[in-house]
This record gives sequence, C-alpha cells and structure tokens, in this order.
Amino acid sequence: MDAVARIKAIVAGHPIVIFMKGTPQFPMCGFSSRAVQALEAAGAVYHAVNVLEDPEIRASLPKFSNWPTFPQVFLQGELIGGCDIVEDLHAAGELKRMAADVAVSDP
Repeated sequence: MDAVARIKAIVAGHPIVIFMKGTPQFPMCGFSSRAVQALEAAGAVYHAVNVLEDPEIRASLPKFSNWPTFPQVFLQGELIGGCDIVEDLHAAGELKRMAADVAVSDP
C-alpha cells in the first residue's frame, strides 16, 4: 500500500486524527504539543500518527491535504487545520462541541 492509500485508510478509520511530530506523550515540536493540549482539553478522543517515524507519510501528507506544515488534524475525514486553527477552535469552544459530535456519531 502506498503512502497516500495508507493516509486515506488512517483518516477513514478514525473520527479524529492528528498527524504530528512525535507522540502525544512525547511531542517533538511545540506546535504538535500545543495541538495535542487543545485536543485533550476539549476531551477529544483521537488517533495520533508520528510522522517522524514514517518518512513516506511525512512526505506525502502535505500533497494529500494541500497543507504544508505539521501538525495536521482531520475530523471525520476532512482536514480542519494545524495548530493555530485547532487552538482557535478550542478557545471558541467549538473543538469541544466538534469532538462531542464525533463521539456521538461514532458508537
């Protein structure tokens, strides 16, 4: 399976996905750390992919999503954005609502 097919499978297989540098427990960049903190503060249940462990995904994801930087957060298969957008959604209370809506729709 090529990298784009794997990305599609990951995004389709999880309601919320963050492609990040490092892991939620050990983020390897400040932006990834801040995005994870916002997701966790919003009570989101998410799947994390460490792009530093998979060079093919790291190289292919920006082309797939048309978003050049990491982290990248997908909700219900659609890119919602990176760190700043996730933090803005959290500050507005929208991220918590979005995460709750996904949790309800994904039994």
